[in-house]
Amino acid sequence: MKLDILAFGAHPDDVELGCGGTIAKEISLGKKVGIIDLTRGELGTRGSVAIRNSESAKASEILGISVRENLDMRDGFFINDEAHQMKIIEMLRKYRPEIVLCNAIQDRHIDHGKGSKLVSDACFLSGLRKIETFDKEEQQDVWRPKVVYHYIQWENIKPDFVVDISGFMDIKMKSILAYSSQFYKENTKEPESPISSKNFLDSVKYRAQDLGRIIGVEHGEGFTVERHLAVNCLSDLV
Repeated sequence: MKLDILAFGAHPDDVELGCGGTIAKEISLGKKVGIIDLTRGELGTRGSVAIRNSESAKASEILGISVRENLDMRDGFFINDEAHQMKIIEMLRKYRPEIVLCNAIQDRHIDHGKGSKLVSDACFLSGLRKIETFDKEEQQDVWRPKVVYHYIQWENIKPDFVVDISGFMDIKMKSILAYSSQFYKENTKEPESPISSKNFLDSVKYRAQDLGRIIGVEHGEGFTVERHLAVNCLSDLV
């Protein structure tokens, strides 16, 4: 299966929180989108692997993505080395996306910055012919995505561009709330975490509103780039 867009997240729910609206919009435009989670989020304060797996499947259905896989890297302890890069390269060559979306370049959670650099490095390496990978014993062809964009997470990083997600905020929030073990719930006996407060959920909405305000629309999602955006003419920017 060839995908138009492949989104990577260090943990299940990273993609939904960072770019769920963009994904929902692209799918509505006929694009094929997949998600690759690096870990199961097994070190999360709340929930369990089994619960997160179920929640991830529900969120995937809400967004309408074509495929989702988990690479079973160690939550909190994966590193940017050859073994981990090869796992990413295999996914890139398997799904051959034109666009890759991945974690914020820096963030409160150490896995986010690590995951960002890991995926970015693998995107370059995936285009090198002398690196051999196999899928079901069949050698994979090389593939390098055209662009890598980084979504924004906990920290308020200044975006290089903002996607208009007006009309898709409800789907984004539904996909996030599919992870019911992780987010705000009244009268719960679960321990508190940085993302379990009502303020955090509200912040997802008001960030989207603020980014939308900046570009003159209702809601937006921001991204940073690794290299300058190229346009054919000024009208492409309108």
